Amino acid sequence: MSLPVSGKPVRGSRTGRPVMALLDMLGRRWVLRILWELREDSLTFRELREHCDAMSPTVLNQRLRELRDAGIVVLNEPAGYALASSGRQLLEALMPLQRWAEQWQGTIAAQEQTKVLVEENDASTAVKTPGKAKPGAKAKRRLP
Repeated sequence: MSLPVSGKPVRGSRTGRPVMALLDMLGRRWVLRILWELREDSLTFRELREHCDAMSPTVLNQRLRELRDAGIVVLNEPAGYALASSGRQLLEALMPLQRWAEQWQGTIAAQEQTKVLVEENDASTAVKTPGKAKPGAKAKRRLP
């Protein structure tokens, strides 16, 4: 896959706006994970592969080449791969998404907890009283 270039059509956009070229690159499999794993320190190819759940070496090599061509990742021998200054800037720009995702996850977890509590409450208060049916429930015929 070639490097998305601003001004030329990219995946998802015929205009090739800079943001669309960036989103094309970031949307490629494993790219965000590679950037995330390089956020704190340099990693060798082998270390990076282990951090990325042992992804295929072919895919990792391709993504690292794309990120190096884009000036986002550099190879510092012998330390390994690291974020270039533009890669660090990109990661800084993405951090608000990290904070939003953490808040969103908390919201989803709270909604799930509320749902479980409501279901448990409904189950514990559903006492069957002879002759009274729940609203909207069909009456059962009793056999003699």
